[in-house]
Amino acid sequence: MSSRRDDLVETALRLFYANGFNATGIDRILAESGVAKMTLYKHFRSKDDLILAALELRDTQFREWLFGRMDAASSDPEARLVAMFDALADWFAGEAFPGLGFSGCAFINAASEFAPLDHPAHTFAAEHKRLIVEYLSKLCTEAGYEAPEIVAERLALLKEGAIATAHVRGMPEAASLARGMAEDLLKAAPRLR
Repeated sequence: MSSRRDDLVETALRLFYANGFNATGIDRILAESGVAKMTLYKHFRSKDDLILAALELRDTQFREWLFGRMDAASSDPEARLVAMFDALADWFAGEAFPGLGFSGCAFINAASEFAPLDHPAHTFAAEHKRLIVEYLSKLCTEAGYEAPEIVAERLALLKEGAIATAHVRGMPEAASLARGMAEDLLKAAPRLR
């Protein structure tokens, strides 16, 4: 059973993701969550604190979903890296997160709305992206690439480019284009063995 705090954070995430962080007012979040203003301020000192809680929820949801999809695809680390782009294709088609659809990346959106690098939402977005690269680097190490961190960063750039292209241009096929580029990148990357 979810708590009133959970209801508030889930509603905030849905609205922030669909409409933007700055464009979504507290009154709308309260109305759609059915939570009283007093309850909001019992759990969060400010809208910024609610934004961070929504980003934390999205981080957990997204990484569990993405890593779970990649891990389920294969025991082979290289195949798991490529499977990231198959997962993205489902996300871009609106099939990955029921009730959220696809409105780009919540973390890219947060970083652009809160542009200063030291803003807490921007800092959190950067940490989310770092954790993705860390996971990719782990898989690249398991696959035996000579420079796993560099291969991971290149794959992350392909991922980010696919997300931006799918969102900005309404081009869900960006996932399959990036998948082909990832396969080429992985074939060309030097291995230790």
